[in-house]
Amino acid sequence: MAEQKKQVPLRLSTKLYNAIAAWAEDDFRSVNGQIEYLLTECVRQRKKNGKYVPDELDKPLELDFLAEKKE
Repeated sequence: MAEQKKQVPLRLSTKLYNAIAAWAEDDFRSVNGQIEYLLTECVRQRKKNGKYVPDELDKPLELDFLAEKKE
């Protein structure tokens, strides 16, 4: 029997959404698939070393992915 998935409403800033969408496109995934992949990797990392993600993750992101793409 296939694993049933939960639906979770998620609100993202436009900048964060655009950055994830661009990353997803680079990895040939949907935005939803990319978010699920990233969350899975975070959980896997925590199980591996028993630590949460770094404290820096709590700082607001200054995303300018369009400038990065031009380089």
